[in-house]
Amino acid sequence: MKPTDHAVKKKLLEKGVIMPDPDTVFIADNIDPDRISGDGVTIFSGSRILGKKTLILGGAKIGYEAPVTMEDCMLGKNVRLKGGFFQGAVFLGDNVFGSNAHVRSGTILEEQAGAAHTVGLKQTILFPFVILGSLINFCDCFMTGGTSRQDHSEVGSSFVHFNYTPNQDKATASMMGNVHQGVMLDQHPIFLGGQGGIVGPVRIGFGCLTGAGTIVRKDEERFDRMILAAGTKSVSLPRRPGLHTGAVRIYNHNIRYISALTALGAWYLHVRPIFAKDALSKKLVTGLQKTLDGCVRERIRQLEKFCDTLGTSPTCDKVLAGMQTAKKYFDTDPGQDIMVCNGQKFVARMKDLAEKNNTDYIACIQGLSPEYKSMGSQWLLGIETTISDQLQI
Repeated sequence: MKPTDHAVKKKLLEKGVIMPDPDTVFIADNIDPDRISGDGVTIFSGSRILGKKTLILGGAKIGYEAPVTMEDCMLGKNVRLKGGFFQGAVFLGDNVFGSNAHVRSGTILEEQAGAAHTVGLKQTILFPFVILGSLINFCDCFMTGGTSRQDHSEVGSSFVHFNYTPNQDKATASMMGNVHQGVMLDQHPIFLGGQGGIVGPVRIGFGCLTGAGTIVRKDEERFDRMILAAGTKSVSLPRRPGLHTGAVRIYNHNIRYISALTALGAWYLHVRPIFAKDALSKKLVTGLQKTLDGCVRERIRQLEKFCDTLGTSPTCDKVLAGMQTAKKYFDTDPGQDIMVCNGQKFVARMKDLAEKNNTDYIACIQGLSPEYKSMGSQWLLGIETTISDQLQI
């Protein structure tokens, strides 16, 4: 028989979880008390904790400003969720997320990434230090850049990532920065100006800045650029519903995005576990890996859906043929070879540094020599290009 809400809550209180007003807190009967630390975890009034995947490490504060509903989320150390709805997300530690949040599955916030109030995320990956302002919709995005909390990438308030097209597809994921350099935490930050937006899929290079009110519609993969978009004229033109323009570009963007996430999967598989020192931290890394796997599957699904809507034309036929090849590739497990290829020496170096210096993840990455940073980046880039070179058209 499953324990009741009262029984689970009692176990959490006994192990040290703080609930200033426990009668107002709902703990679902599928919560595993062994997956919640008793070290400084606080759950404030009105909050609801659900889902058997739920994992909470020490120092987490949930619902300080407003009630939190949290289902199947995984929280690293010292995460603060101030209010709102969180489902199927992973927070790796020292993250702060403001009230009125709406955070859904496939969201990963690495260390010290965070957001202010009224922010919506889904299928979004933020590398360390990235900060989002208020009143933001930033679904289907990857963002990195910056070297510390004082030198971080940021998205200004009232920013929108336009991730749904008039043709009703979401093959629109955008990438700010990249995986293979971003993991080294040594690139110039990216700034997306407030009251602006991106029409996905778009790629933006490290060090780029978009002016306030700018809507970005084109790629800018060069580094350290200022992007300013003038207003458009008011016009009315004939429209053919269902017509897909730029299908090859959209397909190739998605393949590059999926390839980059696969490279990130190698990082999560071989590097992240080095820094998991205890049982709860190891479970957090396992959850991180599974969440990223889900992100890859979602991008493949959305790309297939996009291809299903294409009409018949030489260009569309080319994309459909490419999708058939890609589907066969993704249906076949690439195995460990592609994940480990050229990375053994780098991973061994990371293990050596972690063991000798007992450092945390960020300190260890920041302490790498330029030689080893280049080695690690080339390893991940090799994985990404091995896939994308085979599948792009």
